[in-house]
Amino acid sequence: MKIQQLIEHYGVRINPFSQEDAQSDHIFQQHCAETIYHPAWDKVLGDCGNPSTSIVFGEKGSGKTAIRLQLIHSLREYNRDHPLNRAFVISYDDLNPFLDTFRDRLRGRRRHPDHALQEWRLWDHMDALLTLSTRRLCNVIADPNAADADFSLSQIRELPRLRKRDLLMLAAFYDQSSDQSHWQRWSRIRQRMGFMNLAVHWPFASGVAVTLLVLAFALRNVSAEGMSALSALASWWVYVVILVGWIPWGRRFLSLWWKSRQIARQVRILEHGIPALRRILSRFPPHEIDDQPMPSRDRSDDRYELLAKLQRILAPLGFSSIVVLVDRVDEPHLINGSAQRMKDFLWSMFDNKFLKHPGIAFKMLLPKDVVYFLNREEREFYERSRLDKQNLIKSLEWTGESLFDMATNRMRACLTEGADRTLTVGSLFADDVTSADLISRFARLRVPRHLFRFLYRLLTEHCHRAVVDKPSWKISRSVLDSTMESYARELEAMDRGLGTG
Repeated sequence: MKIQQLIEHYGVRINPFSQEDAQSDHIFQQHCAETIYHPAWDKVLGDCGNPSTSIVFGEKGSGKTAIRLQLIHSLREYNRDHPLNRAFVISYDDLNPFLDTFRDRLRGRRRHPDHALQEWRLWDHMDALLTLSTRRLCNVIADPNAADADFSLSQIRELPRLRKRDLLMLAAFYDQSSDQSHWQRWSRIRQRMGFMNLAVHWPFASGVAVTLLVLAFALRNVSAEGMSALSALASWWVYVVILVGWIPWGRRFLSLWWKSRQIARQVRILEHGIPALRRILSRFPPHEIDDQPMPSRDRSDDRYELLAKLQRILAPLGFSSIVVLVDRVDEPHLINGSAQRMKDFLWSMFDNKFLKHPGIAFKMLLPKDVVYFLNREEREFYERSRLDKQNLIKSLEWTGESLFDMATNRMRACLTEGADRTLTVGSLFADDVTSADLISRFARLRVPRHLFRFLYRLLTEHCHRAVVDKPSWKISRSVLDSTMESYARELEAMDRGLGTG
């Protein structure tokens, strides 16, 4: 018999256990995201009006990505109900673009995957967060077809001039697009924001004016003397005066070129062209940019000030806080599931000053593999990170009872109209299989992913033992035990790193 034949007998439209990844699980996203929560959910979410940092460790398949999706949904609901006190959400989960560019900047032995992430520092994380947030803001400005549910171009155009300057500075450092060159995109953003200042051209204009005036004076007799008047251009004073006239422009050019070179060197997660960056910086009036923080040194102090600028930009748009969602750190191909590489990448983030930065909360959903390194750290690490103040959850565990409820809720979410709403996962089994039997077996599976795999395999095995014309509507204890024994062996192999988790 077919699985569909079995589940339709109970009024279930689709197989509730066919999906394993929350990112692509339409059953979870459409029906279960608002009804199925981990018991530690309240500690992870906290108060949306005053968000706080939470650090969660869980094994593969324990529901970290599902929690991230639920966090996004809850914050979206909160933002809709509190338009003047919203949270700006940054999803820090697509790490490949940043890590690829970072590795390309390294040379020699440092490019090796086992060594590259040892060079990763806290300010690289901060640059990545500034890139994600700045790009989101700039997309609405630069692209007329882009839209964001949380803010509009008209709101950005109403920002005070200093906030516009701050946003343009962040765009210069952190906004890039594959559709346009850096200079073209930045120029479009400046024009659409209405940030103009012709005074920035005065050094170049003065150089041109001095050159023209000197040449006009030197050749003042050309109409009377003809070509012989050109001999005046051989005089040394002509070139000295022209050179003096270009000194303001030359000093500004060299200063911005050097600053651009430092920025391009220190922002290691993006590829900056020094000429384009110098040209962009030259469009700011000197008195508005010379004393401003720039990511031109290998330190985090300037990045903290740039984060503060980002917060001041977001405040008039109705955002009182920033929530950073960290997930999928084991998936980039540079990390490739290696616990040591994950540790090299993450450890710089465990800094209490960073995690407790005013107005910013981090929801870190991390693989359990790195807990081993966490337990081996010395006192100095814990004093710097203050993990005791970060709502730490060392293990995202599921009990047999909670997995039983999850399986039942997923089945009920897939019921047809008029079906029996008292249906449970236990309804699929023979009378000699009690709920306690199922709960004890589900407890051995530990996480939702293994639960779904096991139940899918169990349904398949049961259907293989019956024919379409003589269907069997109840799963027997013998099929349950044999399937459980087989899956338990695979689970042991996965724990030893010999299978696919």
